[in-house]
Amino acid sequence: MNKLNYLKSQNADYIEELFQRYLENPDSVDESWRYFFDGIELAQEAPLDGFEHPANGNGAAKSNGNGSAASHLAPVATVSPGPGVVTNPEAKVAELIQHYRELGILLASINPLQDAPKTHPLLELSAFDLTEADLDKKFTAAKRVGFDSPATLREVIARLRETYCGPIGVEYTHIQDPAAREWLQEKLEASRGKTTLSKEAKTRVLSKLTDAETFERFLHTRYVAQKRFSVEGGDALIPMLDCLITESAGLGATDVVLGMAHRGRLNVLTNIFGKKYEYIFGEFEGNFAADTTSGEGDVKYHMGYSADYKVGEKAVHLSLANNPSHLEFVAPVVEGVARAKQRLRAREAGHTDATVTTNLQTAFKQVVPVTIHGDAAFAGQGIVYETIQLSLLHGYSTGGTVRIVINNQVGFTTLPRDSRSTTYATDLAKMLETPIFHVNGDDAEAVYYVTQLAVQFRQQFHRDVVVDLLCYRKYGHNEGDEPSFTQPVMYKQIKDHPSPREVYAKRLTGEGTLTEQDVQKLVDAQNERLAASHAIAKTSKEPPHVSVFEGAWKGLRRATDEDIFAKVDTKVAEKTLKAVGQAIATVPAGFHTHPKLVRLLETRKKMVDDGKGIDWGTGETLAYGALVLEGTHVRLSGQDAERGTFTHRHSVLYDAENNEGYTPLNHIAPGQADYLVLNSPLSEAAVLGFEYGHSLADPKALTIWEAQFGDFANGAQVIIDQFIASSESKWQRMSGLVLLLPHGYEGQGPEHSSARLERFLQMCARNNMQICNFTTPAQIFHALRRQVKRDFRKPMVVMSPKSLLRHPKAVSDLTEFTQGTFHEVLDDPLKPKKPTRVIFCTGKIYYDLAAAREERKLTNVALVRVEQLYPWPAQMVDSILREYGASAEVLWVQEEPRNMGAWNFVRDFLPEALGPGRKLTYVGRNPAAAPAVGSHKVHDKEQKSIIEEALK
Repeated sequence: MNKLNYLKSQNADYIEELFQRYLENPDSVDESWRYFFDGIELAQEAPLDGFEHPANGNGAAKSNGNGSAASHLAPVATVSPGPGVVTNPEAKVAELIQHYRELGILLASINPLQDAPKTHPLLELSAFDLTEADLDKKFTAAKRVGFDSPATLREVIARLRETYCGPIGVEYTHIQDPAAREWLQEKLEASRGKTTLSKEAKTRVLSKLTDAETFERFLHTRYVAQKRFSVEGGDALIPMLDCLITESAGLGATDVVLGMAHRGRLNVLTNIFGKKYEYIFGEFEGNFAADTTSGEGDVKYHMGYSADYKVGEKAVHLSLANNPSHLEFVAPVVEGVARAKQRLRAREAGHTDATVTTNLQTAFKQVVPVTIHGDAAFAGQGIVYETIQLSLLHGYSTGGTVRIVINNQVGFTTLPRDSRSTTYATDLAKMLETPIFHVNGDDAEAVYYVTQLAVQFRQQFHRDVVVDLLCYRKYGHNEGDEPSFTQPVMYKQIKDHPSPREVYAKRLTGEGTLTEQDVQKLVDAQNERLAASHAIAKTSKEPPHVSVFEGAWKGLRRATDEDIFAKVDTKVAEKTLKAVGQAIATVPAGFHTHPKLVRLLETRKKMVDDGKGIDWGTGETLAYGALVLEGTHVRLSGQDAERGTFTHRHSVLYDAENNEGYTPLNHIAPGQADYLVLNSPLSEAAVLGFEYGHSLADPKALTIWEAQFGDFANGAQVIIDQFIASSESKWQRMSGLVLLLPHGYEGQGPEHSSARLERFLQMCARNNMQICNFTTPAQIFHALRRQVKRDFRKPMVVMSPKSLLRHPKAVSDLTEFTQGTFHEVLDDPLKPKKPTRVIFCTGKIYYDLAAAREERKLTNVALVRVEQLYPWPAQMVDSILREYGASAEVLWVQEEPRNMGAWNFVRDFLPEALGPGRKLTYVGRNPAAAPAVGSHKVHDKEQKSIIEEALK
């Protein structure tokens, strides 16, 4: 579409007048017109119908398969001046300037394995109806790129090429925020895309490159063909991170939270985080036997670390998140960690509501999240999109993330042409108007410059920024892989290519900054350090210190088997609960509550005041209210979490006339903690990853993620499997995260019935998490409080109710909140004296069984609810069975199909309590491929059959 067709010829005189005023004094025109003329591709003398913009030809950039834009784009036909075509020379030069800002990357020398093209059709003089005869003419438009007075077109182009076509290619003109766009433009053009480093700074850069390369070569010769996922080819990452931390510290940062995959991780651990070389060598040697009492452990290139990094007199705390092999899933975890740290910083600074982004501005500067990606993964993994989508949302923003792409131009064996549809691996980031710096990994000073600029932008605007480090991978995907099978030409070139250290050393010796002897001293010194550390590793068995219960985790500890079932005081005084009940029914003067909600809030208050019939939504709200009054921050997020999928929560009330929100739980009493409930984006994986990260960094808060339906939780299966279920066992990283997963069979079909209870139970071992299926409001109340009242942390997965939210029998009395505690097993409240049948079950089906038993007036059937399936409450189950005697028939009854639900789990545990010769009988649906049937009529028939079989 013609970009100018809304500017009709009848407006030409008016626009001409505005433009002339603008040329004389830009401030004399309205701001919107000023921005219009500043985007000089649209600043024409007299725009007319029929104008054809040069970029509207066949000029879309395509990938040439090596990570940079192709130089063989289809040429654009040139158009001679004629009717309807603008001929003002200044406007043509202004347009050329704007095109270099937008498209200079097409000529940039950003690929260390490929020479930059000399020209491009979109940037040729003819594309702007200019000729070589114009090169030595002077133009006033030159002032737009920093000239103090008119300069020749030749000089203008030279400056543009120096700025936009060197070892840095910049994409920023897509940013719509004028302040951000102009800030970047001024920075780039004032510096001409480069920095001036002191001898000391240059030596430090070379030293970091030397440390990186020498470490990798040492490992390569000492531990032949062992996997280490070398950074070689992308060695510039190490001085880059050094620069990033230093620059961040100078702009107010106290913490840098880093997430990355395996490529270069060992190098980052040693040469940035300061993990001792002997510890890494010891891991290669196999010195450290797995501590089987605390878990299975993990491979060395997945492990996290934390350390303080000295920047002058200041120490910046570094945190490297533990990472599985599942690429990119650590990114939302890093964001959650950073946000939790930022909230804690804001709270320390005295902000009583530290959940509001306006109160986090200083904390955003203090805690800087950094994620490191591979090019194929950044373009290919959907979790990247999900994570970036969080960046500007008030409940998830971290003030911008510095995202570094180690672009080695191949994904395992796959070339870019087969792994993405975009020109650049980083194009995804444009959706949020993120500036993107593409930089040649062989140019250490260019890398240094863009890193400085990226950090400055992030600290200034609190938005994401991407640095695309174009480099190469010296070896295969791992050191035992042969890359020349699939990229023979590329690897012939790489074999003869000098390393980034060699390139930079040659540059420094060539310009006289250092001598050959200076360069060699750096290599020799690092080799000596490595050799000494290697000798230690050969003899020492001392494992590295793993910091677990420090910082925010101080006062917490690892749980023992005895701790798991120890009773915890979770009761709350009646006075406190009534204060919460009053608060949830109170709104500010002038607030227009929805009429239906007025009745609901009054009913809830009456429940608490009367102490009878407290339903699930009220019981859950009382738990949150009591916790924030005690100083515990509560964070609850999920799709529709504010209201609740099933309209049971209503944590945020909306004014019926102006739609302003009000959260009653944040207005109970002065000095209380924050209650933050968030409607999340329509995403499971990134949001759950974020909340998991939050729980790691703020273990004394109650962090909860709620699925819209439990069925949809498997959209976050990687986070559940690789992080939540196994992080303590693999990495010694504990979490108190709560998952609320609506579960229950009500005839809503196979996608709205099951949270896949069986999958969670299958992952249970070593007391790694708690799997619960509560049946009363008092139970969820005490379980939520137990999560933060214990001095250890375990994830809790709750099969939360749907129909029970309004079931007349699924209620609790206030005394159960003020005097009770959590019960892993609920015995039959009727206590039949001599039952002939004892039914064990979990969840909603208890109420179906109880109703049918009452209807049939059965007195010989006992109904026992297992509220916590894991850790399995063996002693409590044994005690109940002994009480009911050895002659009673024992059944396990469930709604789920036989191959799902809890059956395959409990049949390994429950028979132990029965003793020899006593049978456990299954009652439930037959095995099925899908969790539930689609027909409500068939569902009812199946449900009735289960009840009949259980009570016959």
